[in-house]
Amino acid sequence: MGEREPAEILFERRGQLGLITLNRPKAVNALTLGMVTAMLEQLTAWADDDAVATILVRGAGDRGLCAGGDIVAIYQDMIQEAGRAPDFWSAEYRLNSLIAGYPKPYVAFMDGLVLGGGVGISAHGSVRVVTERTRMGMPETTIGFVPDVGGTLLLSRAPGETGTHAALTGAHLSGADALFLGLADHFVPSGSLPALAEALESSTADAAVGRFAQEPPASALEGQRGWIDAGYAGDDAEEIVRRLRAAGGDAAAAADTIESKSPTAVKVALASLRRVRGLSLEDALDQEYRVGLRFLAGRDFREGIRAQVVEKDRNPRWQPATLKEVGEADVAAYFESLGERELGLAGVGAGVKTFSQSKETDHV
Repeated sequence: MGEREPAEILFERRGQLGLITLNRPKAVNALTLGMVTAMLEQLTAWADDDAVATILVRGAGDRGLCAGGDIVAIYQDMIQEAGRAPDFWSAEYRLNSLIAGYPKPYVAFMDGLVLGGGVGISAHGSVRVVTERTRMGMPETTIGFVPDVGGTLLLSRAPGETGTHAALTGAHLSGADALFLGLADHFVPSGSLPALAEALESSTADAAVGRFAQEPPASALEGQRGWIDAGYAGDDAEEIVRRLRAAGGDAAAAADTIESKSPTAVKVALASLRRVRGLSLEDALDQEYRVGLRFLAGRDFREGIRAQVVEKDRNPRWQPATLKEVGEADVAAYFESLGERELGLAGVGAGVKTFSQSKETDHV
């Protein structure tokens, strides 16, 4: 008999700590439907378990917490027209909502890579820890998609237009940048994480983190706030690119980066950030689900994954190929109601009840 495959996600109780370890280190712990569903079930159980005072989520291996959803699986699903991607997003977004409304301290070790779906299982938590190794980002426009997992709402709340810059360029952010954007709470050196995890077994989250947190280094993004706020103002992506290019330097480099992304994704991402301001997380997730299903039916998402992840030629052929060719009506169509296919999280509400109610409604 061959060796059993290791579990993709591990759950332990250590003292008063409920420990979640994402366990796909070769894939930088990319999320699968099975992992997301298991997290939903375990977190729901731990919410009512008086022996568990604090939750900790971390990634196996030394490369990062989580590189996002398993986009190769989504690509294969699109090729095969199997229709599994909406089920993955439905479960994932319910998990994001549950984490945001969780009744106990939810600690996330945002060490190494924290991308896309990795942001969703960490940045909605109540105790978000970054390190000198953190490389965070919402790089979806690079693969012809838009920020999701509540990322549009998180980035819309960032200071000035820094969240818009992060969304449109897909820039990797340092731990200090994540703190500045409001995506994290504490800076702890990576070498102290094992000791912090042990302290969480018997101390409150606040007391444990307080023992190890340090002053973070300066945020490069904060230092660029001037040209970012000026360049990204407004709702017109083409005008944003013109202003950035005219400003020169780092701003012009950002313009070049944006023009290398899917024009459709750039315009829909910008509209998503503008539309989500002032909404609840559940409203944001409903909107992202709506938009995501429209990208599934389009061409650029599949082409972006092919070029960046599958064939890795880094030469996506976007259609339309320029921002000018993507009209207002094209963008608006991404936000139209899905009718009976709507996710409907806003009608359910946040918190632990989300999972139990979703199990009842998924089979209607």
